[in-house]
Amino acid sequence: MYPRHRLTAVVVAALLLARGAAQANEALYSTGVDTNYPKRVFFGDLHLHSNTSADAHSMGNLLLTGADAYRFARGEKVVASNGLPAQLKRPLDFLSVTDHAEFMGIYRMFTIQDPRFMASRLGKAWLSRYDTKPDPNESDPTRAAARNPIAAFVNSINDPNAERDFYPTALKSAIWTDVARTADEFNSPGIFTAFTGYEWTAMRNGNNLHRCVILKDSAEVATGWLPYSAQSSSNPEDLWAALTDYEQITGGEALSIPHNGNLSNGLMWDTLDSYGDPIDSDYAEARMRWEPIAEVTQIKGDSETHPLLSPDDPFADFERWDEFNISNTVKTTPDMYPGSYARSALKRGLAIERGAGANPYAFGMIGSTDDHTSLATAEEDNFFGKFANSEPGVRTGDSRMAGLNADWELGASGLAAVWATQNTRGDLFASMKRREVYATTGSRIVLRFFGGWNYAPESIDSPYFETIGYRDGVPMGGELTQSSGAPTFMVQAMKDPDAANLDQLQIIKGWIDSRGAAHEKIYYVALSDDRGVDPETGLPEPVGSTVDLESVSFSNTIGAVQLSAHWTDPDFDANQAAFYYARAIEIPRPRWSEYDRKVFGAEFAEAPRTVQDRAYSSAIWYRP
Repeated sequence: MYPRHRLTAVVVAALLLARGAAQANEALYSTGVDTNYPKRVFFGDLHLHSNTSADAHSMGNLLLTGADAYRFARGEKVVASNGLPAQLKRPLDFLSVTDHAEFMGIYRMFTIQDPRFMASRLGKAWLSRYDTKPDPNESDPTRAAARNPIAAFVNSINDPNAERDFYPTALKSAIWTDVARTADEFNSPGIFTAFTGYEWTAMRNGNNLHRCVILKDSAEVATGWLPYSAQSSSNPEDLWAALTDYEQITGGEALSIPHNGNLSNGLMWDTLDSYGDPIDSDYAEARMRWEPIAEVTQIKGDSETHPLLSPDDPFADFERWDEFNISNTVKTTPDMYPGSYARSALKRGLAIERGAGANPYAFGMIGSTDDHTSLATAEEDNFFGKFANSEPGVRTGDSRMAGLNADWELGASGLAAVWATQNTRGDLFASMKRREVYATTGSRIVLRFFGGWNYAPESIDSPYFETIGYRDGVPMGGELTQSSGAPTFMVQAMKDPDAANLDQLQIIKGWIDSRGAAHEKIYYVALSDDRGVDPETGLPEPVGSTVDLESVSFSNTIGAVQLSAHWTDPDFDANQAAFYYARAIEIPRPRWSEYDRKVFGAEFAEAPRTVQDRAYSSAIWYRP
């Protein structure tokens, strides 16, 4: 028998020897060591409204709060405003309830006669004006103001005679504190992330300039500042200055995410700043500092591209809203499209950079819903609409309310996908800042996209695909410089297990030639079912369809579970600035309006009957 102290010494020595051997051979095993790149994608919604938003409340969302929104996103069952139980098939990974800063909370407070609001000058003014109305619905000031409460809300934002000055600071602070504390209550690091946020609802002459502001921080930090609203200014430059103040005052971090360029009549990605001056380097750098990502797909139409901007793109005509600006007051004309859609904005950014020395539109792409029901639904077979009056069973079919689009024109879209190391505020926020994100129109397609100079063809089939991608190049959102021949890209997509198979993978390139002219081209890099590209048309053979409209069903007997490609740009010119992004397209399946037809007997005569959902990666840029 060894003495006890002798045994201990032997064990310690053995452990030291083993540790030394492991350190000497650490590169030979445990392949996860020092691979601290993002290994998981998280799906969520960074644009959702509860009954704290004035428009959501006035359009019938009287009961469902921000807390209900977080419960629903986490997978809990709630009762929708139409009385139906509602639940997601799978919980989201993150959510921000982004209620409008303009009149935040006070429409609801007026309806319930909250004594804090009723004691204010604005509360007393509204009470004296609306309490004598015979119709109980007229107690809501937005309903009393106009037949269309949305128009009343929109018009009041920039109305210099609006009674907003009577909105007490103490009341704003109390409402904002409740918003931030609710996010903290539902934030569960590693499991579910809840971001404090709000919407800055600016518009110029009815043209959409809306942004969602997302804060990385806890309620303790976020409540050290009050949300900057469009009632103070409708210029994005002033919002960015306010966010600078936020970070300096609180020590926190903020992002601004523009959305619905398609409803901006060309102003979202203009060549001029808010004062009518050409964009310079200061503007470009400020915009990219605060707006590294943009929401390019949601309920109010898709903003990736437009058929007139991309006539050679067979998938450009998707969930289009292109007739008017957001207030339906100014008709949209084709000359406005280049400043309204993301692909043309990415090209415009390259052109501006040639003169300004900085690119204001080098943004990553995400999707979100913009639901005003408190329910983040983006699935074709589980879509609860934009407002409470456009929920299943109460949708208005092909008819239109004054100033609003018909219910059938709503798209069941979209989601933000974020590659991050962990599901926490800090990790997700960092990924958004570096643009390692992508957009989906509702499906949870898993999409990877890498660019570099030295990817070998066999890398795409390697079990260490991701490791090679990060080691030898950059992920989506990254930049390539110092040309060494033509760049090579690796793209890989996997279907959503609860959705449709994949039809195809594309890489979309945009570039500026030596004369300053902008160009784009689509490369079909992977097609399902052993299909090819027609040499005459340059287009892929159609994948076909398994949709049965009578039963409102489809089958995954066509398409692919996974598609991947290793692709080198055959048209590369080292002197031309360019961007590349990947697009994954699903096979056809029934649109949400068909499910409404089957379950509720709703008729949407003008609505498309099928849909091909898709995902858009953030771009990878090449700079000479």
